[in-house]
Amino acid sequence: MTKSSANSRIQIDIDLEQAGLQIGDLQIKWSDNRRPLGFYPVPIACIANGHGPTVLLSGGVHGDEFEGPAALMRLMHSLTPEEVNGRVIILPALNAPALMDSSRVSPLDQVNMNRAFPGDADGGPTQMLAHYVESRLLPLCDAAIDLHSGGKAAIFAPCVLTRADGDLGERNMALARAFGAPWIWLAGRHNDDRSVNAAAARQQVAMVAAELGGGGGCDPELSDFAELALRRCLHHLGVTRAPVAEPQAAPRLVEFTSPQQNFTAPAAGLFDRSFKLGDEVKAGQAAGWIHFVEEPQRASLALKFPHDGIVFAVTNRGIVERGEFLALLACISHQ
Repeated sequence: MTKSSANSRIQIDIDLEQAGLQIGDLQIKWSDNRRPLGFYPVPIACIANGHGPTVLLSGGVHGDEFEGPAALMRLMHSLTPEEVNGRVIILPALNAPALMDSSRVSPLDQVNMNRAFPGDADGGPTQMLAHYVESRLLPLCDAAIDLHSGGKAAIFAPCVLTRADGDLGERNMALARAFGAPWIWLAGRHNDDRSVNAAAARQQVAMVAAELGGGGGCDPELSDFAELALRRCLHHLGVTRAPVAEPQAAPRLVEFTSPQQNFTAPAAGLFDRSFKLGDEVKAGQAAGWIHFVEEPQRASLALKFPHDGIVFAVTNRGIVERGEFLALLACISHQ
């Protein structure tokens, strides 16, 4: 249950019940040295017409992930009310302070928004915003799509993440297929319950999250793909009428069934990898080395993969710390 669900300290300056296009802000009233009497704005748009479904589209939950916000800003300024039968609520930079700081976590409180749900109406700024999304916005919605990438730290194979089980399973999978990514990542018990996905599940809202590359920049091919994928999903949901080009191939399904599929650094040093994104690897196969540049006479540490799988994500960092992510190894799902 969302804490203090009847209240919120977040204010909104547009009317989500009004037809047409509106662009405004969610206002985080957070008194600090930088803005003691003002607010921190989080941009929001609402495009409404007719009586069809309501869809929430979000990006920038992590502020160093830019392909999603780029695609959502394009959609905000290209989708017209005349195209819509229902309502599209767009949050292109849900963690706007983090996005403007190019930071994974909010500079206001150092909190990772995708580990903040269900939030707290009386908490810090990230907790207040997470609470508003889960208690005020998601209950209005029939479906939600949240766009991510690997950020500065990682690069992902383009995919959508969703749950195929439970009451929402069929709707989730249909939305995932409509998105059109080459991979569908089936969420399981190892996925965190403090995310936007988990918030949508608690509110019984069909939901997918996308991972769109990464590296800390804005890949034009993936931003283009994301914009097209969002339009495909809106058409699939009945919010827009105009058909959109279908995906060229059926997606492959992957899952993560063991914590060992998160391959992490056993020591600090220079990670010299011998694999690339998309490789199929075996347990015990050579994966590269950790070089100890500050101790040049120390022998490099040879690394081996702990698990069979497909390299689904890779670190974008050269110097790594002990315990840091190096790669995700996905298993093909036979569901």
